[in-house]
Amino acid sequence: MSLSRAFPAKVATVLRFGNAAKPELGAFRRFKETVKRSNPLRRVIAAGLVLGLATALGACSFTPVYSGASASLAMPNLAYAKPASRLEQIVYQDLALHFGRSEAATAPLAMVTVSSSSAAIGLSKTTNPNKPHRVTVTATLTMTSRDGSGAAPVAITRQATTEYTPSGQVLADTAAKDDAAERAARGAAESLRLALLAAQSR
Repeated sequence: MSLSRAFPAKVATVLRFGNAAKPELGAFRRFKETVKRSNPLRRVIAAGLVLGLATALGACSFTPVYSGASASLAMPNLAYAKPASRLEQIVYQDLALHFGRSEAATAPLAMVTVSSSSAAIGLSKTTNPNKPHRVTVTATLTMTSRDGSGAAPVAITRQATTEYTPSGQVLADTAAKDDAAERAARGAAESLRLALLAAQSR
């Protein structure tokens, strides 16, 4: 029986040229060996590139980036009053992170006051200790100009709320309440920051 009758044409073609593929496999193996031998050199080059990139980044200074209309605004360098509580400290830290901090005597003075309150959610009068509670934080930012322009102080007030569920254990409930208040303070700080940017764009 002839080869063309016993096998389809495509199979016969593979059989006829199967031996011819061996030199190609040998070349592929040699190529792989070449790549393996070049790995140390590639690692040296990669290390050099990483070192150069790290040096370039170390020489750069980073500033807050905003998108949209506030991208073209000059971010104010503010001076800050001293915090009187942990929640006020959180708001001051957020403002300083995004607006920078200035020691200049003429820099606008930012003064923040923060208050918080907690109340159970819903009207149920059950004694269930796992009833959800809502924490409300109210933050007021007062900006006072000190450049001699005589501009009136600007006050901005924002609120933020978060929730937590007591467990009936005093220490755990206190920690949960404090954590909720701090999260709400960060939310209020973000709202103050956006309101200040909006006031600048006017």
